[in-house]
Amino acid sequence: MAVNVLFVCLGNICRSPTAHGLFQHHVQQAGLDQHIVVDSAGTGGWHIGHPPDSRAQSTALQQGYDISHLQARVVTCDDFEKFDYILGMDNENVANLLDLKPHNYTGTVGLFLEVAGIKIDEKIKNLEVPDPYYGDQTYFENAIQLIDNGAIGLLSRIQNENQF
Repeated sequence: MAVNVLFVCLGNICRSPTAHGLFQHHVQQAGLDQHIVVDSAGTGGWHIGHPPDSRAQSTALQQGYDISHLQARVVTCDDFEKFDYILGMDNENVANLLDLKPHNYTGTVGLFLEVAGIKIDEKIKNLEVPDPYYGDQTYFENAIQLIDNGAIGLLSRIQNENQF
């Protein structure tokens, strides 16, 4: 039985496709792509069908991850039937997801870095992945570092919970 993971941000062009690509890479490296299904979506539909932001793509590519094939989509009610983990990049994303969540949903809706087991410390002041969209290149570099740490932590959690 597969574990299904959905990463969510606002427009599905920066943080969530980056998380999708990085997590998918770690899943493949672990040989678990037959056990873990990965997708991403946004809470807003402004960019439906568009590829990730060019800055997100170039930052990911600099780290060895190609996310250019991904296309933005919006979260739907059907996602709550398919995905075991629906993870928002910030508290606003999570609040929007909780508003959509059916009362009988039994999976995990939560803040990505928190669910991944990341701890607040000197480097990480809170568990949100800040939206880099209106920032410069350093915002994208910061986001990808947080996302990569979260992807590694989430994969470890899923492996432990499912004996993969």
